[in-house]
Amino acid sequence: MTPITDVREISNIAYGFIASKVLFGALNATLFDLLAGGARPLAALAEDTGIGQNRLETLLTACVSLGLMERHNGGFVNAPASQQYLVSSSPRYFGDYLRFQIDRQLYPLLSNLDDALLGQAPASLYDLMADPEEAHHFTRAQHVGSLGPAAVMQKQVDLSEATSLLDVAGGSGAFSITLCKRFPRLRATILDFPTVAPLAERFIADAKLSDRIQFIAGDALDTRWPHDQDAVLLSYLLSAVSAAAVPRLARLSFQALRPGGQLLVHDFFVDDDRQGPSGAALWFVAFLFNRDAVSFTPSDVRRVIEAAGFGDVTTQDVIPGLTRLVTAWKRG
Repeated sequence: MTPITDVREISNIAYGFIASKVLFGALNATLFDLLAGGARPLAALAEDTGIGQNRLETLLTACVSLGLMERHNGGFVNAPASQQYLVSSSPRYFGDYLRFQIDRQLYPLLSNLDDALLGQAPASLYDLMADPEEAHHFTRAQHVGSLGPAAVMQKQVDLSEATSLLDVAGGSGAFSITLCKRFPRLRATILDFPTVAPLAERFIADAKLSDRIQFIAGDALDTRWPHDQDAVLLSYLLSAVSAAAVPRLARLSFQALRPGGQLLVHDFFVDDDRQGPSGAALWFVAFLFNRDAVSFTPSDVRRVIEAAGFGDVTTQDVIPGLTRLVTAWKRG
């Protein structure tokens, strides 16, 4: 990242939270859905949302200034990306991920960042997962957020000969569902918290994969893992646990795999020189609320999994600037 040189760039960072709330407010008011059919005037939008015209015009003006919408024929219309990703009927919609996980859960946590930096955060994402309602919202949101990277990953890995996959902290099953659809011989086992199970099983049933994907309820650090697996997937897990848990998860993965099996680690990674990318670096800040969580680089993870006995380690981008996939093998 190029060092900033202008005070206005500092201001843009400082005011960034307002832009975030504008996006969330527009989503929660269903404005992008109301504009899905084309331009509409302020008065009609005010009537449909129940928001006073003076307040709604302020919000819509902010949306236009951010590029989320455009003014058109005296009304407002969605920007191309908003139409594609923020309209709930779109196949690429991920607004629920933003509404339920980022706005409802992560945003409030970040108000306690000063305490988190001192190891005194009053709440963490783990606390949210203990609450059935919050776990439902988190899992629903993460399902939407995981389908994109899962679609990329299924093109990057070869599980054509695999018959068993252990998806540790697999949540909604987005990765297991995507991989089982891609590889017809594959069966998957998801290990995650009991509060996640009802929604995950619904997503699995909707995908018509209940006969190939099973769910084990438990904490990955306390529950016995099935062994003799062809593949183990750790997605968004290492970034969410303590520093001490990372090598332990590598050892558990090694023990769970058959000889010749492969480990798949999908997560946020900062570059080895720790100068970015900013997207991954900021996500690691969000995980500071999980006690003793750490940021890491591809080299950091490589050292940990090689120490656990893995070899032939490779790294590739999944979401450029945000997540990567580290693949390693348990030699036969």
